[in-house]
Amino acid sequence: MQIFRYKAKKGPESIVEGRIEAETREEAVDKISRMGYTPVHIEEYTPVMKSSAAKFTGRIKSRDITIFSRQLSILIKSGVPILNAINIISEQSESVHFKKILRNIHDDIKQGRAFSTALSNYPGVFSKFYIAMVRTGEDSGSLQEILLRIADYRRQQEEILSKIRTALAYPVLMAIVGLGTVVFMLAYVMPRLMQIFISLEQALPLPTRILISLSTRLRQYWFWIVLIILAVVFVFRQQAKTESLKIAISKFKLHMPLFGEFIFKADLARFNRSLELLIKSGMPILRAIDVSVPILKNEVIKRQLLQSYKDLEQGGSFGSSLKKSRIFPAFMTNLIIVGEESGRLDEALAEVSRAYERDIDEAIKVMTSLIEPLMILVIGLLVGFIVVAMLLPIFQINIMAR
Repeated sequence: MQIFRYKAKKGPESIVEGRIEAETREEAVDKISRMGYTPVHIEEYTPVMKSSAAKFTGRIKSRDITIFSRQLSILIKSGVPILNAINIISEQSESVHFKKILRNIHDDIKQGRAFSTALSNYPGVFSKFYIAMVRTGEDSGSLQEILLRIADYRRQQEEILSKIRTALAYPVLMAIVGLGTVVFMLAYVMPRLMQIFISLEQALPLPTRILISLSTRLRQYWFWIVLIILAVVFVFRQQAKTESLKIAISKFKLHMPLFGEFIFKADLARFNRSLELLIKSGMPILRAIDVSVPILKNEVIKRQLLQSYKDLEQGGSFGSSLKKSRIFPAFMTNLIIVGEESGRLDEALAEVSRAYERDIDEAIKVMTSLIEPLMILVIGLLVGFIVVAMLLPIFQINIMAR
């Protein structure tokens, strides 16, 4: 968003001057005309002011931003000026880093910047979607309603993430405990038993020989094993930034058994919900799609949506373009087509997002019921193999003694 300085006629003789925010010069002219003025001169203006946002390295919790959005909406709705409202919230905030950000935003607004412009100084805290929603609220004069919608949207997304974390907490704990148990037995228990097995001077069972070999290699090469794992992780993270690997990883995620459909529906639900909120707030569909797509994490879905964006830009139908790509479900594309034709696209998007959000809840329950016993089975088999491998030579001794 740029700032333009303008001169305009107000009536036959009166000339007014001011500044206005707009994406382009044409948009600035349109805004000035809607104010009842006749533009005479418009030029781009770069304000000379000190920004307090230059350096920020702290981490902000998602919940802090959600609470801030809701509290600011309530205070503005109650008639509190935005500067006072931000000041009140910053004093109540428990996060030192977020308190500092709010104070800097307060100072920027006080210097004459728009609220959305002040937020854009912190792209790591306030997303492009968040800033676009706020800017739409400022332009339409319904900032308090937009902030409330943002808070509800963020709360809903946080609830989904919380359910996923809860569902995965027990399996992850089981995996850590199981892996720790296996390493402990191979590194500490097995070496002590090896002396006894070797002293027998007899052929050991195959499971025992496998276990001894694993134990020996783990103790001898543990440093290199750890180093190789760290190197692989580092190289993978560096390569993951390349476009080709991003697409390959995205395709792999979508084709994963059990998780693939869940990831796909989660991204579709997020996209439809964000697009619905932006369109309902009065944003043009092209701009709304442009803001909504970066929210997604899967590169395959993002590419298909960007292609549909280009088709829409050239005068096509968004829903028809999605249907033509064949990656999106017929349920979603058909509802969007009907929504476009009826002029109720936001309602169609809301219905799609609700349906997928229900599917996500069901998928989380299914994953929880399947993953827990699966983890118990895998860990049980590993530990069971180790125990059997250690006990077989002892049984062999007993048989020989008889």
